[in-house]
This record gives sequence, structure tokens and C-alpha cells, in this order.
Amino acid sequence: MTTAGTHAVRTSGLGRRHGGTRALRDCSLTVDPGSVVALTGAPGAGKSTLLGLLAGLDLPSEGTAEVLGAPVPTGGPHPAVGYLDQSRPLPGGFTVAETLRLGAALNPGRWDDGRAADLAGSLPPGSRTAALSGGQRAMLALVLGTGPDLLLLDEPLAGLDPLTRRRVLAAVTAHVAETGATAVLASHEVEDLQDSCDRVLFLDRGRVLLDDDVDDLLTGHRILDGPAGAAAWSAEHTVVEQRVHGRDQTVLVRGGPIGPAPGWRVSAPGLLDVVMAYLRAAEDRSDDRSDEAKETR
Repeated sequence: MTTAGTHAVRTSGLGRRHGGTRALRDCSLTVDPGSVVALTGAPGAGKSTLLGLLAGLDLPSEGTAEVLGAPVPTGGPHPAVGYLDQSRPLPGGFTVAETLRLGAALNPGRWDDGRAADLAGSLPPGSRTAALSGGQRAMLALVLGTGPDLLLLDEPLAGLDPLTRRRVLAAVTAHVAETGATAVLASHEVEDLQDSCDRVLFLDRGRVLLDDDVDDLLTGHRILDGPAGAAAWSAEHTVVEQRVHGRDQTVLVRGGPIGPAPGWRVSAPGLLDVVMAYLRAAEDRSDDRSDEAKETR
């Protein structure tokens, strides 16, 4: 377990190249112990690359990474770090009961029989893992990963029905609350994460574009609906996204309070509203750069 004043995760200038492609660049961040962090961004933004580097499954091209107060080991994963790949690999020839016994044997001193029994209670103990449904495989994989002090979960909610997604998130948040562990979840299921995560890390083309507490993020943004060509915001606000539709427009701004704005509707966004606006804005910037590159050829 991390000690007082020690970050669960800390990176500085972290980068990873795959041939001529930069999957991660100048990534600097910290994650406090006992938090649940949502790691999001467009496909290819670098989420899996970052988790793989933190798990010790890959080596950085530049920069440094620490987990639980120590450099990421180069000879294999940190013994107190649990990593769940998005493919959720499980020994297909094992039964559920055999898989749980394997988990206990591989995690001496960190395995909690009671927690494992609670999480796996709905799984048929005699069934082979290869015969389980996607949701059942996700729950079993999560059982195997809930012993460590740092959980790195790559798309743990992908392909699951809403009820199973809630169960997975409940299991993760309960583990963090009861043990003081830390969890970083890479996911596109943003709506599900709003009530489960403390913080959002948003990656854009390998860089950290957004890093904020969930509550601060939501209170610091406002959705404005009003007439096109007008403005209800001031210079102290940052326009994240502006969409014009006919004679009206919808704008997401970040900054201080919005004063009286006749003819405008001001509303609080949800986490999905904020993340989608940043995603669209990032895509627009990418398209603009592509157009500029074509013009210079």
C-alpha cells in the first residue's frame, strides 16, 4: 500500500514510439492513492499504451513513470499492480473454481477469499471459462485483479450490458473504498463513470488534454443555448466547443459564472456532454491541421 505523500502514479514527459508513430508523448500526470480515475479519449489516443507502460508490459521511448512510489519495474509488472487487458484473457480450460484457486495461489498475502466469493457468487463454479458469457468473463477477470494496490483496467466495461457495467463499477469502487487502493479505468462508457470516478484524464493523440476532478469539471462548465451571432459569455470564459444550427447555437464554455443572459438558456452539463465536446473539438483541430498540410503540399 502507498504511504502518506506518495503518488499511486506519477509520470514525467512519458512517451512511446512505435516505429514512426508516437502513441504517447510528453505525458505528465499524477494520481493520488485511494482515487478512481476515468481515462478517456478517442480511439488511438494512447490510453492502452499508457496503461501498458504503467503495468510494466512495455518500455517508454522517453520520460519516466512511477507506480506506488517506485519506478515501474523493467523485468515485469510490479507485484502490487493488477492489470486487466481489454481482451480479458482467462485460462479457457479451467473451471471458475479452478481459476479462483489459481488467483489465490498467484497472489499470496493479497488474495481475499471473502471478496472473491462475493464477486464470483453468481458464476457457476463448475463451468469452463471459455463457456462463460462476456459479462461473466468480465466479472471473473475482475475478481483476479482486485487484490493489488493499483488496478489498471483497460476497457473493463466494453461489450457489457448496463446491469453488468454497474456491477463491475460497484466492485471496483467498493474495493477502493474498503482497502485504500487506486483504480485507473480506460473506458468509452463515460455516462457510467460519472458517479463512480473522482477524476477524469482525457488523452488526445497521446497528450493529456484534460485532467480534473469530476465535480470541479462539471461545475466549471456550462452549456449555453441561444441565438447565433450573439455571445452570453465573457473574456474570462474559454469556449470549448461552439456549434451553430440554423439561427441558433449551442456553446460549451469553461470559466466563471454566467451573468444574466436574456434569450439564452444556461444549463449544467453531464460528464458525457463535457467529454464529447472535447472529443469533437479535438477532431476538428485534427481536421484543420490535415487541411493545412494539404494546402502546403
